[in-house]
Amino acid sequence: MIIFKSTLFPMKAAYQMVLLLVFAVSAVASAQTPTTPEQQPSTFTLPGAGDDNPLMQDGEFEPPLNDIVDNSTLRERRVLPYENLREADIMWKRRIWRVIDVQEKINLPFINPQRPLITILLEAAQSGDLRVFNPIGGDNFSMLMDGPSLANLAGGFDTVMVTDPVTYEQVPVVEERFFDPTTVKRYRIQEMWFFDKESSTMKVRILGIAPMQIIPTEDSRTVEAPMFWVYYPEARQLLANEEAFAFGNDAANRSWQDVFEYRYFNSYITKASNVLDERIDRPERSGREQLLESERIKQEIFNYEQDLWSY
Repeated sequence: MIIFKSTLFPMKAAYQMVLLLVFAVSAVASAQTPTTPEQQPSTFTLPGAGDDNPLMQDGEFEPPLNDIVDNSTLRERRVLPYENLREADIMWKRRIWRVIDVQEKINLPFINPQRPLITILLEAAQSGDLRVFNPIGGDNFSMLMDGPSLANLAGGFDTVMVTDPVTYEQVPVVEERFFDPTTVKRYRIQEMWFFDKESSTMKVRILGIAPMQIIPTEDSRTVEAPMFWVYYPEARQLLANEEAFAFGNDAANRSWQDVFEYRYFNSYITKASNVLDERIDRPERSGREQLLESERIKQEIFNYEQDLWSY
């Protein structure tokens, strides 16, 4: 009887030795003293740290695009100059003053919380990109508003008397005053309606815009007064590069120049040029009488153009 010597047992023993060796190395590694989280080197960096990070520009954080496209068309828009008019072609004209009430639904873009019109005008005036005129000189753009007066409108500092809780004495305290855009409830518009006989059309051009601010008085009342006047022909380029909210379509790409040129607002007439320089909204007139007079002047302008044609 022949007996063969098996090699299975030596191979199994070698495999067991390898497993024991691996377990021994793991045990030694786990027996070492672990490092604390503070001692462990951190390999995670915030997405913005480091000057060589593509999300950083000149060491400052670069915000992402909060849109699907970069709306650069509006910022690069250039306004067309007004057409040249000859004095001999203007056979009729009349100066009109209007008021835009921002609380009406169609006029709500004027008080858009993200960027209301008054914020655009004040920022441009403070940066020197837009001249503003003092309403003390009237509405004929005859007096520029100086820097301190403009800074006082946009904010500033007030000195108030406060009672000291320790000595109970009145001490002066300087407090910073911030401008509240919600205090501007209406805008006054000055425009010129004229008939151009060269093109046989009735046209209108806006001359000035004045935000009307509600100011509290000492006797707990409020008065409304113009903050400043903006000469509209000088502000056309600025308004053409500022976006205005368009109802129902965020891609309308509507600028503030479009709002004024295409009359995307509702208003009512408060004054027309007259010999006594009287306003329609006088205190002795009721609201109904003022509205009827406003509509009468509007109809008068319309009838003048219609009467020039023969049918």
